[in-house]
Formats: sequence, structure tokens, C-alpha cells
Amino acid sequence: MAAAAAAGGAARGRGVTSFQRKAAAGSRLAAVAGTRPSVRHGQLLLSSGLPSLDCVLGGGVAVGTLLLIEEDKYSLYSNLLFKYFLAEGVVCGHDLFVASAKDHPDNILKELPAPLLDDTHRNELGEEATPVKSEDFQDSMKIAWRYQNLPKMEASPTTSTKFGHYYDVSKTMSPELSQSAKWHSFYLPEELASQPKMKTCNMNSAYARLLHSIQRIIYQEGFDGSDPQKKQKTILRIGIQSLGSMLWGDDICSNDTPEDIHSLTKFLYVLRGLLRKSLSACIITVPAHLVQNKAIMERVTNLSDTVVGLESFIGSERETNPLYKDYHGLVHVHQIPRLNSLICDVSDTKDLAFRLKRKLFTIEQPLRNLPSFFSIWLLLSSLPSPAAVKNFLCKLRCTGRGKTLHFLLFFL
Repeated sequence: MAAAAAAGGAARGRGVTSFQRKAAAGSRLAAVAGTRPSVRHGQLLLSSGLPSLDCVLGGGVAVGTLLLIEEDKYSLYSNLLFKYFLAEGVVCGHDLFVASAKDHPDNILKELPAPLLDDTHRNELGEEATPVKSEDFQDSMKIAWRYQNLPKMEASPTTSTKFGHYYDVSKTMSPELSQSAKWHSFYLPEELASQPKMKTCNMNSAYARLLHSIQRIIYQEGFDGSDPQKKQKTILRIGIQSLGSMLWGDDICSNDTPEDIHSLTKFLYVLRGLLRKSLSACIITVPAHLVQNKAIMERVTNLSDTVVGLESFIGSERETNPLYKDYHGLVHVHQIPRLNSLICDVSDTKDLAFRLKRKLFTIEQPLRNLPSFFSIWLLLSSLPSPAAVKNFLCKLRCTGRGKTLHFLLFFL
């Protein structure tokens, strides 16, 4: 007995215990292809298809949440983010549900951008990687030296990553890859022709049909967890294009007092409940700039988890602003969800802009690309008159960088 006690004491002295760590509860979810658990709140994340947007959103789009994209004026760049989200699902082997009242889902899938894989497309990215290196080299010449330590929003495309991929917008996805994905479609004109009458439950008929189709797919395919015997778990990516437009039979974009003012909010309320209890994530584009009643847009924002707005420079004064000469628009992050925490994971970077290169769509911080002392001196010296200098400074003041640049110009 004494020997056993002595042995036990020696074992405890060496730090040997009978405690065994149990496996993490979310380890099964972390094994789903194309996902990773969040370090901050433990929620399962998937990529939006744009790594720089994932960084802004705190690591990615959380499973069970709704990502709302406020469309730009001509819906050029919002449709690109929409296709990025779907293309990432194809590459990761996720199931897709594509709904539209304008473009047929078949055509949307045919126009998905081609993925840029790390090994096979490294040479194709060489042209895009060169400007990134030159920008890094010029960082030491920036006038605002304190911005040199700010993190980049867009990493080099040539770096390999398992979460999130890069896509070539100049090429479409190969038919072999797009046809390998399992997807479901909802095209409103076809749905209206097949079922002319349907019980709406105090909701827009188009929204009721769409909600019924999403609910049927979630339940039949087992995304709600009703089929625990399913060996391989996957994610359902839901994409809804231009929701709230007149093509969906809604008049919130054409009337300040629409006929059914709560139809869209009812749809989002029920959809959010379906997402919460299923392995799915949804992206919705909304023409927010056309919504007449701003109170409706506020309720839509509150019923969404993540809200990102795109502001295009096409046809605006900022298109000729020298500060934004290398960019095509601004990115406004209006809302980020609070998941399993009291505060949301907000990015340190507030001012974001996007630009569309020949192959890549990137979100960056324009403050990192402020001109150097020498370039400002050359620019001011090239202006023909003092009035032109005053006009130039007024444009800078409109961008919100006027005070900083005036202080810096004082030393010239």
C-alpha cells in the first residue's frame, strides 16, 4: 500500500493525471469542405469567394446567416460578388440554390468566373502579382508614414490558401466543373407558368413561392439535420438576385407607399429562421438605391445579418477625383452580425474601395495609396492656375481626407 501511494505521489509529481481531453464539439462541423470555425466566436464560416471581403467580415460568412448586398447603380459589381459566392460553392463542392426573376439560373451558372488554382495558374497570375510588389516597394515613399503598418486587405493571389479562392473574371468556369456541382434553380417566370395559383399567406406571391422552394430543398436534402445518417455533410449556398425589384412583383422601388409594405420583411423574417436551423448560407442583392421608402430599407437591414453596400463611381464626381483614380467604387460595411458574443467582429479598416483589374476584383484601403510628396508637388505644379489648385483641394476635402492632406501640403 505504501509503495502504491508512493508511486501515485511520484506520478502526480511528474504531472501525470487521469484527465483526458474530450474532442471539440464542433470538430464534425469543421470537417465540412470549404469551411472553418471562427477563432473568435466558434461559428462555422465559409468564404464569400473574395478573400478580401472575408477579411472585412471577420473571417468569412457564418453558416446560418444572411449576407445582404446593396447593389450599385448599374448592378455591375454586385452581380460580380453574387457570382463569386456561387463560384466558391462550386469549387468547394457545396450545393447551390439560385433564384432570379431576371436572368435564368442556367445562364448565371454558365457565366461564373474561372477559379485560379495556386499550382496550375501561378503563371497566369504573374502579371497581376507584379503591380502588388511595386506598390509594396513604394510604401516607404508614402506621405502618411503611419499608414505603412496597416494590414493589407488583399493578399497576394499567388499565395496558397485552403479557405477561399481567387477567380479570373476574364474567363468563365469550365463546363466540366460547373456541371459537377449539385444545384437547384428558381426562375420566377417558369414558376408562375407552372403554378398560376398559390396560397400566399399575406405575402407577395413571388416571395411565397420562393420561400416554399427553399424550405422544400432544405428539408428534402437534409440540410436541417433531419438525416443524421448522411455520411458526408455539405453546405447549401442560396443566392437570390435583385430581390425587391419590380420583376419580383414588388412595388417598393416604384412607390413611396407600396401596396404591401411588409411583404419583403415578412419574407426575410421567415428565411432567416430557416437559415438558423440549417447548414446553409444566403446572399441576396437588393437595389437599395431604388427603394423609395427608406424606412423599408432600414427594416430590411435589421432583418439581415451582414449588410454590405457598393457605391460605383460611374457617373459621379468621384470618378474624376485624383484620390480615387485607381478605383471603381467604395465599399460600405453597414452591419456585421454579433454571433455568440456581445460585440461584433468589426474590421479596423473603415474606408474601403474596390477596383476591377483585368483578371481580379479586389477590395483595398485607398489610404495606403496616397501619393508621395514628390507626386503631389508634380501634380500641383502642373495645374494651370491658382483656381485649379483651389478646385483640386476642394475635391480632396469632399473625400474626407482634406484635413490630413492640407496638413501635409503645409510642408511642401
